Amino acid sequence: MIKKIFYFFIFFTCITAYGQEPYKQTMGLMGSRFDITVVAKDSLEASYFITLAVNEITRIEKLISSWDKNSETALVNKNAGISPVKVSNELYELIERSIKISKLTDGAFDISYASMDKVWQFNGTMAQMPNAKQIKQSVAKVGYRNIILNKEESTVYLKQEGMKIGFGAIGKGYAADKAKVLLVKKGVVSGIINASGDMNTWGKQPNGEEWKVAITNPMNKNKAFALLPITNGAVVTSGNYEKFVMLNGKRYTHIIDPRTGYPSSGIISVTVFAPKAELADALATSVFVMGKEVGLNRINQLPNIECVIVDEIGEVTTSKNIKINRL
Repeated sequence: MIKKIFYFFIFFTCITAYGQEPYKQTMGLMGSRFDITVVAKDSLEASYFITLAVNEITRIEKLISSWDKNSETALVNKNAGISPVKVSNELYELIERSIKISKLTDGAFDISYASMDKVWQFNGTMAQMPNAKQIKQSVAKVGYRNIILNKEESTVYLKQEGMKIGFGAIGKGYAADKAKVLLVKKGVVSGIINASGDMNTWGKQPNGEEWKVAITNPMNKNKAFALLPITNGAVVTSGNYEKFVMLNGKRYTHIIDPRTGYPSSGIISVTVFAPKAELADALATSVFVMGKEVGLNRINQLPNIECVIVDEIGEVTTSKNIKINRL
């Protein structure tokens, strides 16, 4: 399960009310582009709030990074098959929620995907498929059921040596959620945290209008196909329209099913609306892996969750409670 590619545009007007207006700053965080927009009375106040958000996102990165050898996540991976590792309540609860999403999606989402061997290449160099044995072996150490939690001790244990966990498919969404919570607590009445497409909003524009999200047309990434309002919620799009490989006349996407090791197929774009970016992030990838029919069925059973799916022939399908305005 590899992190997706996505494109979003946020539309807002700068008509002010009560002396406030939106201020936006773009920066590199967690190895990705972050756009932070806050509604504030002036640029000085906005800069203060944005700095608070940046510091919070940086803190999250240090907690969940598997590349930082000093992080709690790296320590858990280092002790795979050896011993449980005591972690902070925050990391424990994030892993606990991740396992619940794995159960909800029948393993289509799995943070132990980090254990996967990379037998697929999507950089134009791949000329033939890996054999069945290679593919099966590539996911031999993947499996959320082998992540053992002890709530009383706040420990995490990976049962298999060489097993790893990673938050590439959920981490930026979680960071966006945490930054939003902090800014709301500090009194920011409205804003957007856009973590490379893992987007979380709250409040409204200064003119009273809702924030609006334009979803890219996956058949033509330079154009949007729908414009949707979003208030106090999150939206994430997962797409495979740039990273894929054609083998024996079939299109294989870079989003891998962690249960089988085979790339997903049939869908080119999934957009999920949810109360939190963490959940939207995980479900967007999961729907890709589960497929259109199973994915829609699962989404329709969840309260306050909606999705828009575009399949490989360009057909748009939505969950039961969402209406989109085609552009």
